[in-house]
Amino acid sequence: MTGQWGLIAALVTVVAAVGVGLLLRARNGRVRMTATSTTGTTPTTVPASDVPAEVRGALAEGSVTLVQISTTFCAPCRHTRALLGHVAEHTPGLHHVDLDVTDKPEIARDLGVLRTPTTIAYSATGAELLRVSGVPSKDALLDALEPALAETSRPTD
Repeated sequence: MTGQWGLIAALVTVVAAVGVGLLLRARNGRVRMTATSTTGTTPTTVPASDVPAEVRGALAEGSVTLVQISTTFCAPCRHTRALLGHVAEHTPGLHHVDLDVTDKPEIARDLGVLRTPTTIAYSATGAELLRVSGVPSKDALLDALEPALAETSRPTD
């Protein structure tokens, strides 16, 4: 009888592990729009006190900035760095910065980042537009950024 309960416990554990794995896999690389960017209006500037100094200093004036939060030994971070660098290089109005938080975990904490890589897109005004945990899809990322990129390329009067 004891062996039967052990087998049931093992089966429940395997099913739970597979379920958690499938959930994490489904969420990996998914673009999540920030609340201010889904209202259909131009996002407001995030107060400077809410964004760590390292991030504020990395934002490119007049461009949408992709801030990638990475750590030294993160293999998906290297893939994300290459992907985002390529996308930024070939997309007018888009800038990419990689912040390594291995020795500065307080940056990740202040931004609410729980895993690496995480990419946060900031508008030219400093507002958070979207977040991606994991390696993003190039097409999904560009589709989500299209309105903000159109805003940066609009001529000023």
